[in-house]
Amino acid sequence: MLFGATLPALHPETVIPLDIPQVLGTLALMLLVAKVMGGLAQKIGQPAVLGELLGGVLLSASVLGVVDLRPNLEHKVIDLNLEVVHLLAEVGVVVLLFEIGLETDLKKLLKVGGASTCVALVGVVLPFVFGYAACRLLGLANLVAIVAGASLTATSVGITARVLSDLGRSQEPESQIILGAAVLDDILGLIILGVVIDLTNGSEPSLASVALITARAFGFLIVTLLVGSFLVPYLARWVRNWDIPRTVTMLAVMLALGLAWLANNLGSAMIIGAFASGLLLARTPQAHGIARGVAQLGHFFVPLFFMGVGAAVDVRVFNPLNPDNHRTLMIGALLIILAVLGKFLAGYAPFWFKGKKHVIGVGMVPRGEVGLIFAAMGLTSHVLDPRMFGALTLMVLVTTFMVPPLLTLTFPRIPVPSPAAPAEGIEELVTEA
Repeated sequence: MLFGATLPALHPETVIPLDIPQVLGTLALMLLVAKVMGGLAQKIGQPAVLGELLGGVLLSASVLGVVDLRPNLEHKVIDLNLEVVHLLAEVGVVVLLFEIGLETDLKKLLKVGGASTCVALVGVVLPFVFGYAACRLLGLANLVAIVAGASLTATSVGITARVLSDLGRSQEPESQIILGAAVLDDILGLIILGVVIDLTNGSEPSLASVALITARAFGFLIVTLLVGSFLVPYLARWVRNWDIPRTVTMLAVMLALGLAWLANNLGSAMIIGAFASGLLLARTPQAHGIARGVAQLGHFFVPLFFMGVGAAVDVRVFNPLNPDNHRTLMIGALLIILAVLGKFLAGYAPFWFKGKKHVIGVGMVPRGEVGLIFAAMGLTSHVLDPRMFGALTLMVLVTTFMVPPLLTLTFPRIPVPSPAAPAEGIEELVTEA
């Protein structure tokens, strides 16, 4: 899971043993489909991530039946082969957030910190209020409305960040605001998740428990950045004396994985640890070489993550020809409208920002795997029935898939200068930098 939650002790009726050749074949097929679908998406002017998401849906259990990464709700059968694929997909999101951290200028991120905080807070409050109110008006139970509203608060930082990177827009002020707000959303999501888990377990969340979750989530990021800013320069100078090829990159990857593990064990999210490690290393002399090495690693792991998000979708609940799906589709359509509206309006919350607020709003829309976690948690606790889970899944699916083309339309790709560009142009770029 994205939040790094540990599974409870399971007693499955059947365990499908690990078949390494099958796993290798599945990975080869997933990477092939990711490359082909990503290339086709780029051919029509869309980011590769859109094709990778669609490729995951194509291979999912509800279409071709190759990869079943839907939430394992009953745990009666554990397929170790799929668990390995899921593990590699989770490594993919850790590598992705590490890459994003390496490409992020901490000074720029702090410069737009006020705007990011404003967008994050409004982007949590509005969708929750919209979702909760709509569900109550539809006659749904209070707890169902709370879980649904919580699912609408999520933002998938990985999807938006990948699109912005594909478009060459990662360093724009709008992108920095989106990134900062999405990371804060994940931290706020941890707090909301903790509260909702208490509610679904039948207990009332106390002020002390909420304060503890909040302190863990924010405290880890702050302490890591403060301590790391002192230690990393010394470590960078020490590593510089090592004359072993690729040592620096591997040590950097170890740091990312270690901080992801530490973040999870201290009550924060794995991706927060990975992102923080990238921020720490971004200002070291070896940052460029590390980024180049991690990018090579990302070519394998990151597409598996996006394929996994697509493969977690069950498209059968969206069949309009099945009368049993009509109410699901109706509720899902309403939640989609409210989910998009809530996040889009949040982009306009920092009124003092003079940039493209509509781009910020669009960038905050995708729920991705984070929204699925909330929905799956509601289903496993029997708060949501399968149809309500299907409605939330539809919301997650549409908000995730609509963002890549919308961002491409509202925030077009920056043209890459050709190698034969005039020297004057290069000098101007250097001067501006």
